[in-house]
Amino acid sequence: MNVYLSEFIGTAIMILLGNSVVANVVLKGTKGNNGGWIVITTAWALAVFTGVVVAGPYSGAHLNPAVTLALAIGKGFSWALVPFYVLAQLAGAMTGSFLVWLIYKDHFDATDDQALKAAPFATAPAIRNMSSNLLSEIVGTFVLIFVIFYFTDASMGTKETVTTPIGLGSIGAIPVAFLVWVIGLGLGGTTGYAINPARDLGPRVIHFLIPMKGKASSDWAYAWVPIVGPAIGSILAALAFLLISKS
Repeated sequence: MNVYLSEFIGTAIMILLGNSVVANVVLKGTKGNNGGWIVITTAWALAVFTGVVVAGPYSGAHLNPAVTLALAIGKGFSWALVPFYVLAQLAGAMTGSFLVWLIYKDHFDATDDQALKAAPFATAPAIRNMSSNLLSEIVGTFVLIFVIFYFTDASMGTKETVTTPIGLGSIGAIPVAFLVWVIGLGLGGTTGYAINPARDLGPRVIHFLIPMKGKASSDWAYAWVPIVGPAIGSILAALAFLLISKS
């Protein structure tokens, strides 16, 4: 499979499963309505696992511009491939989110709360404080990237090959899933733990474009936080990894 197609499909599956559980929990009349935070964080961890299993053997399963950026800084992933990986991830996130809307359209229409109608697309802070929200995204992404460096083998994402799976193939995806799970449980309560610019921006664009009944603003004033925060966190994690590995 082409590496870009792999990133597209893996990200689309991850977003389809991850955002659909949010829809299932928050929208009116669903079977999983009011399932709670444990359901959301658990399903998101499994969604990441599924996406990584699909894309891992072909592209390394970045599925996240923050991961791609960090690998370019910390493990020699080719900078020439970075823009195309990111575009594939963004397109995959948009596709997965659009499918969530199609599947749950009746429930979106039946839900009156505009914040709940927006929740299955993009993240939003529990308390809007841009500096604190930015810090939350920086720290969450730092933990994600820094630990991923120690999950992966030495060759993953290098410029010599972009097709090395994460360590142990499907089994190797399990630690990543657990990592995403604990980040959601521990650090996700403030902003909804985007920790992935494509995961937030792609669905936010879809929310903006679709003709949803009773749709509110896509909250572009906040949209920079889940982009800039993960970018900063990934850079700091890559630099910390390089510093420690050379010491």
